Amino acid sequence: MAALGRRRTLRALLAAPALAGAATLGKASALETGSEATPQRVDVARFSRLTPGDALPAQWMHQVLPAVERPNVYSLLADDGGTVLRVLSDHSASTLVVRTAVDPNRLPWLKWRWWVAKAVAGSDLRRKTGDDYAARLYVLFDLSVERLSVGERLKLSTARLLYGEELPAAALCYVWGTAQAPGESAWNAYTDRVRMIVVDAGNAHAKQWRRVTRDVAADYRSAFASPVPRISAVVFGADTDNTGDRCETRFGDVWFEPSG
Repeated sequence: MAALGRRRTLRALLAAPALAGAATLGKASALETGSEATPQRVDVARFSRLTPGDALPAQWMHQVLPAVERPNVYSLLADDGGTVLRVLSDHSASTLVVRTAVDPNRLPWLKWRWWVAKAVAGSDLRRKTGDDYAARLYVLFDLSVERLSVGERLKLSTARLLYGEELPAAALCYVWGTAQAPGESAWNAYTDRVRMIVVDAGNAHAKQWRRVTRDVAADYRSAFASPVPRISAVVFGADTDNTGDRCETRFGDVWFEPSG
């Protein structure tokens, strides 16, 4: 039953590309197919422009996971001289989906800040029971199945029988882990269409704001060994439903740039 629950959780978590809704707050919608000039910055989530205590923008979707009894709590908090996203996870899991439209071949560098009160003790890329993390940031790609090999299509079709037709063909997931060191990566414990990448780990930097810069295009090519498709969504989260832990997580502004 636990495995079935996690399959349903993954299905809901990765349903973002099929969700209806507007583009994100800021300028994420400005980058459209055929644009001539590459912008110097495309915002995905500009939390710093929002007001602490206000409701989250309506176009951002709090994705509740049907197989998990308790969702996380998402709110806007004053911290570090501005407004940030706060995530409280207590034996719970859910995500915040922010749709976007970015060509990572033109804007490959994803930048953000995050903060955790503590790492989740049981986090472990190698175990399904360790599929809990103090912080997750997913990048979902709009990959057409026509670009997959016959074998990859068969594997994806099998996965969609378990997780649902909304399962994207490719995603990266950056995490604050425990068992593995920063820089380590592996396929998600439930599907090889999601590459997990450890960015921070353990408690050495707990309660400290950490700046992260990732070349998403390079990470995608390393994981999937194929041309990089457009990005359809960025997903924020933390989860403690497997391990029964508790954590507090905060995210600062998130954006793409053409250079690191």
